[in-house]
Amino acid sequence: MKAINRSEIDEMDKFYRINLINSLIGVKPLNLLGTCNRAGTTNLSIISSAFHLGALPPLLGLVMRPQREHNDTLNNIQATGQYTLNNVLPDWYKQAHQTSASYASGISEFDTCGFHEWYKEDFKAPFVQESTVRIGLELREIIDVAINGTTIVIGEIVQLLIDDLIIEEGGTVDHIKAGSMAVSGLDRYFIPQFVGSLSYAKPGTEPQEIKNKNHGK
Repeated sequence: MKAINRSEIDEMDKFYRINLINSLIGVKPLNLLGTCNRAGTTNLSIISSAFHLGALPPLLGLVMRPQREHNDTLNNIQATGQYTLNNVLPDWYKQAHQTSASYASGISEFDTCGFHEWYKEDFKAPFVQESTVRIGLELREIIDVAINGTTIVIGEIVQLLIDDLIIEEGGTVDHIKAGSMAVSGLDRYFIPQFVGSLSYAKPGTEPQEIKNKNHGK
């Protein structure tokens, strides 16, 4: 067993440390974050930091890297108050990965990486045409994290563009049917595999597997 203490983490090669810490917690949801500025210039960036905050109101959070001079994504969210999260399909993960490249400010990753913008009436931010689960959000709160300079962005879900067949009878999104991919670290991509559904957990009761004919197994 390898034992690594805090001082040894600090002494690691920068990129080794980034890869290690970023991949420790395993696979994470993978999304494309779509924004535009007030002039309509679009931006698209791959993220793996989105997390659920609550269902009423329906809130999602995401963590963004420390602010940089050409951080169009955060600037666009602050300027327009709207943005989208879009799942990544297997046929598109290489193009999605390329959106993480450090393009100059004002360069649209939609154009350079081969994705197509899809707009909903009365919503400024672009959705991704090549996705099957598309979420439109409006900015509700920004929290600056002093300890490392990152930013937590909290948005309220105001639009869902998703095929009815992907939503199971009880409301759960079947990400196997949707084709959603996951990621570990910065560059390890996965196609999730369905294992099983379990009954609601109660003290003293053993979980029972739920047979669900609608899942994407």
